[in-house]
Amino acid sequence: MTRAIGLILTAVVLLGSGCGYNTLVQQKEAIDAQWAQVENQLQRRNDLIPNLVEVTKGYAKHEEGIFTAVANARAKLIGAGTREGQIEASNELSGALSRLLALSEAYPNLKADTQFARLSDELAGTENRIATERRRYNEEVRTYNTSIKQIPTVVFAGCMGFKAADYFEVPESAKAAPKVQF
Repeated sequence: MTRAIGLILTAVVLLGSGCGYNTLVQQKEAIDAQWAQVENQLQRRNDLIPNLVEVTKGYAKHEEGIFTAVANARAKLIGAGTREGQIEASNELSGALSRLLALSEAYPNLKADTQFARLSDELAGTENRIATERRRYNEEVRTYNTSIKQIPTVVFAGCMGFKAADYFEVPESAKAAPKVQF
């Protein structure tokens, strides 16, 4: 009798966990798909940056440190091999771009330049798209991470190789206003 109850309970747990497994697979795929959207927007930003830097260089030749920081951060993002590396590099690039755009405040002719205005508008739009895709990615991560921590899924999630996904968080350094000194 005890053995029969044990077999029934095992069968119920296995059947119930199969449905949870499929849900976790779907959620993991949703995270990966949303991350691809984040990467698309990061690439769009990477494509815009060289043009914006070149236009700005003509007006602010002595601001080499800012241009170097943007170039280094962009190279780091392009070379990042992991999702965590891409998140870190993207945050670094955001800070460098903030300093570059703040630089334009000191150069009224640069702000009036049509090409600079167009590129900075495109970059601002891209930054908004990145923020939207980051938010969507984080929502998918939250849903998935919640699922792997709930009963009964928590019982088998670790055994099946499902681990918590990382959020795309803003570092403390990005919360400070950029400082441009002349």
